[in-house]
Amino acid sequence: MMLKKELLDILVCTKCKGELIFKDSLECRKCGLRYKILNGGIPDMLLEHAEKFL
Repeated sequence: MMLKKELLDILVCTKCKGELIFKDSLECRKCGLRYKILNGGIPDMLLEHAEKFL
């Protein structure tokens, strides 16, 4: 599933405001959090739902 470029351009990490990289989810290389993409292509940007990946 792809996210629109316009959406990726404005989204930032909820915790550190770092740039997000899209893979299967949205990943912040700055603080190491991963945000899931829900059904329908909606990013779950709630900090309490984010997972540590680094």
